[in-house]
Amino acid sequence: MNKQIKNRYDFVLIFDVQDGNPNGDPDAGNLPRIDPETGKGLVTDVCLKRKVRNYVQMTQLENNSPKNGFNIFVKEKAILNVEIDDGYKAAGIDPKAAKESEKKKDKSKERRDEIAIARNKMCELFYDIRTFGAVLSTGANAGQVRGPVQMTFGRSVEPVVTLEHCITRMAVTSEEDAKSKETEMGRKNTIPYGLYVSHGFVSANLANQTGFSEEDLSLFWEALQNMFEHDRSAARGLMSTKKLIVFKHDSPLGKAPAYKLFDLVKVEKKQGNSCPARSFSDYEVKIDKDNLKSMGIDVIEY
Repeated sequence: MNKQIKNRYDFVLIFDVQDGNPNGDPDAGNLPRIDPETGKGLVTDVCLKRKVRNYVQMTQLENNSPKNGFNIFVKEKAILNVEIDDGYKAAGIDPKAAKESEKKKDKSKERRDEIAIARNKMCELFYDIRTFGAVLSTGANAGQVRGPVQMTFGRSVEPVVTLEHCITRMAVTSEEDAKSKETEMGRKNTIPYGLYVSHGFVSANLANQTGFSEEDLSLFWEALQNMFEHDRSAARGLMSTKKLIVFKHDSPLGKAPAYKLFDLVKVEKKQGNSCPARSFSDYEVKIDKDNLKSMGIDVIEY
């Protein structure tokens, strides 16, 4: 049996990018995301969760199929309503009858109990639902799940500069193009270097509601450390997790506000270095650990 989580956790994820686009903005021609007021780079929480999902999907396999309890709900080419139907079937409930009840707007206790059973089964089957939560109220309707693990946007320590590169391809697209040109032109947008910091939270209370266990948590820490190693592409350049700092409280509710713990972590450029940062070695990470132990908080560094 998986061990229940009995501690609250807050964490700081530090990662970087070199000569790449860590998270393109589709509303801006896929340019790297930037806070327009400060010039600091942004990476959305959705982007980071996607990489965690991909890592779990890739590593938790048995005979080329997802291990029991480690399927991924939001994945490439998934049809979410079909996944919800499968959850109903796994719970021994007819999804067609559930859809008919939804059309009739059935609010009876029996129907509410049915939705709760399907929701619990979906948490049991899908790692990302019991981790991050999900909206399951479409189709047959399995309600909504509030996930115990939440993350903030990643924000760069310093303002970043976006560069636009002109690139050429030594082949044309069509026979018609071949009549007038020999190459194709294109553009590529990158950040020379950016060090990003994201914050996260793990609620023991919500974990026990979704079934998110200590085993699941260990896999989550593993994914944060290794997710960029299996997410390479020409557009993303060199991305790496540089440090993961976890604050473990000795109780489910915790002993200090998260912001006070995050304030103890300082990521700063090394003194005397006036050149633009181009590697993690240009920065130093300091953690003020004084008095944390006496407060009932352990610091775990990965």
